[in-house]
Amino acid sequence: MGGFALILLAVGLVLSLEGLVLALAPSRIDELLDLIRRMPVETRRNLGLGAMALGIALIWLASGLQG
Repeated sequence: MGGFALILLAVGLVLSLEGLVLALAPSRIDELLDLIRRMPVETRRNLGLGAMALGIALIWLASGLQG
């Protein structure tokens, strides 16, 4: 799979999952956003960095499995 196709696949997966969450539990999104708003900035930053590191690790793992 080429680089551009892989990017399109990744964006499609993200949008599909985000859309699924918004469609199935819209009121929970409001609660989650309120919770995030109440978090200290440093906690939000650390969560974002952790999510980014996990995403990079999964990409690295998937590319290694591809051969």
